[in-house]
Amino acid sequence: MIGRALAIGGIVGCVAALGWYLGSPLFIRTSANEAFPTVAPPVAAASSASAVASAAPPVGTPATIASGHLGYVDALHNGTGTVVLVRAGDTVVLRFDAVALTNAPDVHVYLSRDTGGKWSQAASVYLGPLKATNGSFNYTVPAEADLSSIKSVVVWCRQFSVLVTWADLR
Repeated sequence: MIGRALAIGGIVGCVAALGWYLGSPLFIRTSANEAFPTVAPPVAAASSASAVASAAPPVGTPATIASGHLGYVDALHNGTGTVVLVRAGDTVVLRFDAVALTNAPDVHVYLSRDTGGKWSQAASVYLGPLKATNGSFNYTVPAEADLSSIKSVVVWCRQFSVLVTWADLR
């Protein structure tokens, strides 16, 4: 009798733990608010007297390469907000701006050569794990990435091979 109660308790505990593991990401929200990428002013070698006399040059303005809006996949997998591909000096940055995404257990961000949320690992540029579900944050695009072939941003759950959201870039 005690053995049976312990076995049932163990099964219930395992089911509850598995349910929490699978379901909790849908309720857990994280936030990140990183600054918009900027172009640093050029560093000039100047004497302290001339540095005081002249004002610092203005910080350069990043150039937008492409942008898009996050899309709706289904009731459990979707996102809102804007993604922007920005050139800031010699660096290209993908910015998630004022976004809200549904969470999942193992979410990662890719630049894809395909549109409409389609992608393959071979035809994409991996940027890293999702930093947050809400807010504004940046990913540095690898210098060797061929930006001319990039058509979308894909947010993908690796564990379940599920599209969380995407944005076609224009």
